[in-house]
Amino acid sequence: MKDTRNLILNLVSSACLVLAATGAQATEPLVLQKVMKDLGKNMQTITDGISRGDWELVEKTAPLIADHPQPPFSEKIRIMSFVGTDMAKYKAYDGETHDQAQAVGTAAKAKSGPGVILAFQKLQTNCYNCHSEFRKPFVAHFYGKKDVVQ
Repeated sequence: MKDTRNLILNLVSSACLVLAATGAQATEPLVLQKVMKDLGKNMQTITDGISRGDWELVEKTAPLIADHPQPPFSEKIRIMSFVGTDMAKYKAYDGETHDQAQAVGTAAKAKSGPGVILAFQKLQTNCYNCHSEFRKPFVAHFYGKKDVVQ
């Protein structure tokens, strides 16, 4: 009887730990969230540089966007599993971000204000399009939040 009671107690305890770990995993911030916040700060820095004609600042910041850090492999697997058949589109947005940020840096190096602005506009449009398509479902899936400001 005592062994059966201990077995049941152990099973219940194990189930609670599994449920707690699953819940914690669902709300634990993804590394991708920090990457996105840093990208946002770098975008603001470029906006500031453009407004002041500080092409050196723009040139220095553009590679931080083009070559942004990647989430760890385990997180990439979770993201790929969620994105599923839209993975090619998701990766295309990331590739376009890289290309346009490099174009921003190249134009800034040439001190071409119109070139920087055009490349930055394309970069912003790419970010907007990706966020419009993926942000709300990501936040709902990984954080359980339904209301997300685009």
